[in-house]
Amino acid sequence: MKKLIKHFTEKQKTLFLIDSIGAFTTAFLLFVIVRQFNEYFEMPKIEVAYLSAIAVFFSIYSAACYLFLRGGWTPFIRFIGVANLIYCALTIGLLIKYYHILTIMGIAYFLIEIVIICGLSYVELNVAAVNKEIKRA
Repeated sequence: MKKLIKHFTEKQKTLFLIDSIGAFTTAFLLFVIVRQFNEYFEMPKIEVAYLSAIAVFFSIYSAACYLFLRGGWTPFIRFIGVANLIYCALTIGLLIKYYHILTIMGIAYFLIEIVIICGLSYVELNVAAVNKEIKRA
């Protein structure tokens, strides 16, 4: 994990690209797959639509950072890292709220999504912390 953090500390712009693609993939899976085949997941469609809208916003934000930022990435990386954690907390809250109606497949999908996004957020926040320490030195 330290090698991954070191790699992205040197290539911060790439971290935004990965986040953008991941958020777009999440939005696509939620809105197209989970929403259309809801009988296999059973998360209420309105909640799925809200989660996918948030993912679209994150994708646009990260894509804009990737395309337009030329430096000073640390606060932007920190922002998306924290935003991803909040998204995960929201998803956990929805899992708890709708646990009684979710299918095994629905629970598994959202837990896998949470693990992946938390992993990405961990990397993002550590890259931001390393960058902050480098600037202090």
